[in-house]
Amino acid sequence: MSHNTPKIFVRGDLDGFIGLFIDNLLQLMLISILCPLLCGLPPELIITRILPGAAFSIFVGNVFYSWQAYRLAKKTGRNDITALPYGINTVSLIAFISLVMAPVYQQTKDVELTWMIGLFACLVSGLLETIGAFCGDYIRRHTPRAALLSALAGIAITFIAMGFVFQIFASPIVALVPALLIILFYASNMKLPLNLPGGLVAVFVGTALAWILKSLGHFEFREPPAANVALGLYLPSIFIHKLVPFILLEEGWKYLSVIIPMALFSVIGSLQNLESAEAAGDSFHTRSSLLMNGFGTLSAAFMGSPFPTTIYIGHPGWKTMGARIGYSALNAIIISILCLLGAVTVVLKVVPMEATLGILLWIGIIMMAQSFHETPKHHALAVSLGLIPAFAGWALLLIEGTLRVTGTSLDDALNNFIIQDIHIEGMIALNQGFLITSMILASLTVCLIEHRFRAAFLWCCIGAVLSMLGIIHAYTINQGIIQISLGFYEAPQFIIAYLITGCLIFALGKIASRKDAN
Repeated sequence: MSHNTPKIFVRGDLDGFIGLFIDNLLQLMLISILCPLLCGLPPELIITRILPGAAFSIFVGNVFYSWQAYRLAKKTGRNDITALPYGINTVSLIAFISLVMAPVYQQTKDVELTWMIGLFACLVSGLLETIGAFCGDYIRRHTPRAALLSALAGIAITFIAMGFVFQIFASPIVALVPALLIILFYASNMKLPLNLPGGLVAVFVGTALAWILKSLGHFEFREPPAANVALGLYLPSIFIHKLVPFILLEEGWKYLSVIIPMALFSVIGSLQNLESAEAAGDSFHTRSSLLMNGFGTLSAAFMGSPFPTTIYIGHPGWKTMGARIGYSALNAIIISILCLLGAVTVVLKVVPMEATLGILLWIGIIMMAQSFHETPKHHALAVSLGLIPAFAGWALLLIEGTLRVTGTSLDDALNNFIIQDIHIEGMIALNQGFLITSMILASLTVCLIEHRFRAAFLWCCIGAVLSMLGIIHAYTINQGIIQISLGFYEAPQFIIAYLITGCLIFALGKIASRKDAN
């Protein structure tokens, strides 16, 4: 064991901070925009209750993961340990707003009830994440790396990279220029004068170009509704006294079909991110990392934020930027200050969102590349297959967004999709539980490549059981909204398909074994 004292902050931490700060800021911006728009929550509630609660959960998590990286660096004597990135869970944020809080508000128009339902969903998610910490290591050890990394890469290249690439090309001067500069700096490992961080330089160039265009009347900074709330000091409050009696009410339990899969996704996603970090050279303890996830989410619920927190995708991206320990702690401090002062949106009055998106593009493509580089070469087929479910989820997101813009519901459009030979039902089925489906398909393929037919049969059985319970592939469409359909025997065709495939694999594997024996 080395007794060297690791450096808390290095130059690369500034680049890492910018990227993680932007990632966290994007989630806070989504809250500021979507909660008033879809859930009727007034900006004052967001600024005085939700954002202070989010600040507390983000702060404690980032500080913990900085300390975790510091301890690992001291134990190993290495100076290249990168802390795990951490913040609000994007998938859960969108799901809780769209599938839990928005329906409650549409039915009741009760702002307080809508917010409380969100806190309840966050509380249950935190409890399930905490339980998952005690079985997560087992799942991680018995799941092929190709399965963990391909599911993660699928999210990275679609919801992160492709999710913003159109916005980048829509603003070629303000967004594309800094994005290409980021790729130049990091892909070529170019050293800048005075060792300036490449990400900071790229964002500065984009910001300068934005202000020049603004002065010429060719660019406008976008502001969310909450931008008009006065600055002040908004400390987090504890809302346990509201949550405990609310648990006894029936209303919140109706949404377990959303809450349970989101908690499961958080645990699996965190496992994938831990696997990704280990592939990049940093091996963190699984249980303590997942317990922090659960604690962060529970603290968010107790402090007024309905949105779970989690280990973020992108550790290898931050590592290649040169980020180490301090970037996470610095993010905790700056994000908390912005939230507590009600100033989350102020930064976007100076730095346009478009100038920062190149960093997220870089994170997406580096994660995609890692899924192939850090798995055995002969597992590339499994990685490729594991990417497909995320593409289905992203395609469905685009379709739903297009329908909303045109004022058409999914119910009305279903027949038109059939006429145009667009198999929307298959897209929706593949989207439901796509993270888990990705892992099943990739793991099954790895087992087949390695002629482990009994293990492949077990993965088919897992697919059948999860389809039966409605965790994957099952759905209902209610008033144009796709909802998860948990229960028993929810996706019968997929149950049969997985079982038939498993039995055939098992039988053919037996035949192959006998031939090899002879």
